[in-house]
Amino acid sequence: MRIAPSILSADFSQLGSEIERVEAAGASQLHLDVMDGHYVPNLTFGPMIVEAVRRTTKLPLDVHLMIENAERWVDAYVDAGADMVAVHPETLYHPHLTLTSIRKRGKQAGIALNPGTSLSAIEELLPFVDYAIIMSVNPGWGGQKFIEGSFERARRLRQLALDAGTSLTIEIDGGMNVERISEASEAGIDVVIAGSAVFKADDPAAVIADMLQAASV
Repeated sequence: MRIAPSILSADFSQLGSEIERVEAAGASQLHLDVMDGHYVPNLTFGPMIVEAVRRTTKLPLDVHLMIENAERWVDAYVDAGADMVAVHPETLYHPHLTLTSIRKRGKQAGIALNPGTSLSAIEELLPFVDYAIIMSVNPGWGGQKFIEGSFERARRLRQLALDAGTSLTIEIDGGMNVERISEASEAGIDVVIAGSAVFKADDPAAVIADMLQAASV
């Protein structure tokens, strides 16, 4: 299992040092939540922040586009330094075209699944997806309570991918903490995205260490 701290919960006045701390603690990638104030109620940041983070670290950057008309912005975030780009299928007119365009840029294409989105809605897209994000909260803001049943959704998604003959990395995002890591591991989660649990802690490095330890038990 890999840990991907979400910089949405970081102190942006100390962003460089915040990233250095979690990188040194064993984070495998960074998660960047882009929100437009339309598809989700919150408004966060654009390509300039992604570009600034890219200059700060060599860790893979997983950019999660919680925005309308995401296909219009893929190139801008790839140019800014994204290694991975995840989109919500309901925001797209042509999901297949968007996913394949991400891959053509040499990046990993991801699908983000809201709690109310049926897994069957993306079944035909699985051959064009490198990773999927199971949203275990409703998208739009950090610090929400974990939605029970999310791990079971991850298990079902894994089976769908196996049935389709597709290799798929599964991430989970929302309400994750040290106490839930062992269950995430049992559910076959590959990457745990953690924001508040890491950056709001007194010692973010210790939290990541505890998560990695819990995953290995």
